[in-house]
Amino acid sequence: MSPSPAGTSSTTRPMATARGRWGRWATLALASLALLPGTAPAPAAAQAPPAAAPAPAAGAAPVVLVTGSNRGIGLEFVRQYAQKGWTVIATARDPANAPELQALAARHRNVSLETLDVADSAQVAALAAKYRGRPVDVLLHNAGWLGERDKQSLENLDYATFEEVLRVNTFAPLEISRAFMENVLASSQKKIVVITSGLSSQANTRRGGGLYFYRISKAGVNMAMRTLAAETRDKGLKVGILAPGMVETRLLRASGYPAAGIPPQQSVAGVIRNIENLTQDAEIVLWDGSKVPW
Repeated sequence: MSPSPAGTSSTTRPMATARGRWGRWATLALASLALLPGTAPAPAAAQAPPAAAPAPAAGAAPVVLVTGSNRGIGLEFVRQYAQKGWTVIATARDPANAPELQALAARHRNVSLETLDVADSAQVAALAAKYRGRPVDVLLHNAGWLGERDKQSLENLDYATFEEVLRVNTFAPLEISRAFMENVLASSQKKIVVITSGLSSQANTRRGGGLYFYRISKAGVNMAMRTLAAETRDKGLKVGILAPGMVETRLLRASGYPAAGIPPQQSVAGVIRNIENLTQDAEIVLWDGSKVPW
């Protein structure tokens, strides 16, 4: 099972020097949780609540927003959804320097590119404001970060790396889900999906150790999405926690996995099939449809 949303993470991601200590991260996480549907405080009388997104027009193409779409399976999600005729909002930290993504957008008029560093709350808010009032059928959290292997071992536990891996892999999907919640609820399909990893499984951890921060972050986002599913089930939301498997990408090589992975095309086709068949169970499902133990 995949050590990451293959190809979406970077082992050379610049460390954010202004992230702050754990207290700041925890405060952000609690603030985000407090603002999820059903838990937000009543707005002040002088503040009008954000307008709900209008219902999708009859016959309109479904919309998917993909994070981390510049390479690997993120790029493949954009390709396959574009070929299916979906309207695709493809986000990346630096789409101008993503030639394969640029070429894909040039070939498909139904693909639009947006700049988004998922660890930047200001960028998340700005993108949500830009798309306010527009239904999004599938919000696909594909972006993630493996983190440097040598900074998450018993020999070297680097706190700054730990904080950043959690920020990208655990907090960002929750924050983005909150920011686009009205868009998703206004759509026909009402789906939020996170790309997780078999390394998040406590049962599978018996097979080996290492990659402490990455494993913790993926187990954390599984719980975040499971909690989100429970909190929004009565609104019709469907939450997917989907694992792509061991996919042959640059990130798989960086993880230290010794064997060959499956092609991105095969993995993504399976994950999209699972998205199409998504229920409100919020179980961890592998690309081939099998369940991953918690």
